[in-house]
Amino acid sequence: MKIGILADIHDNVDNLRYAIRFFNEAQCKAVLLAGDFVSPLVVPCMRKLTCPVIACYGDNDGNMVGIAGGMKIVGTLGHPPMCWKSPDGVKFLMAHQLDDVRNCIDDADVVIFAHTHRPSSVRDRNGRLFLNPGEVGGWMFRKPTVAVYETETGEAHIIDLPPMPPAVQIDGY
Repeated sequence: MKIGILADIHDNVDNLRYAIRFFNEAQCKAVLLAGDFVSPLVVPCMRKLTCPVIACYGDNDGNMVGIAGGMKIVGTLGHPPMCWKSPDGVKFLMAHQLDDVRNCIDDADVVIFAHTHRPSSVRDRNGRLFLNPGEVGGWMFRKPTVAVYETETGEAHIIDLPPMPPAVQIDGY
């Protein structure tokens, strides 16, 4: 079973559309979102997903009431840390910042976090996967990414979305 994972959208609707198209074409059975929608602007796009969304807030989510209202239509939203178990038994623990899960990882198979905007996939000595999908928004490093976790194999893949165009240079700035 494929699980799509994303974070740090930061209101980049165009890149979110690429991510949604990818998750739908990959036939993901769920999408986990580790925070930083930023505003409700991005929530209507998620209605195009063909699977449920499980999401938590990040540290830059300003209009939490608006985001929560929209997410009632497309999935589940909560405050970190959030736990979710896939239909085939993989236990996910998710938060925007890794510090939010430090004292509750014992039962998790996969720990999802974000905030750094840098994708990473690392196993600890117990075989637990720590996965950061990077940034959908692409604002910080101009290299938008998402991740897919395959529950049958336990493998995670970082997926590059189409690159953002170069920033416009204005004389003197």
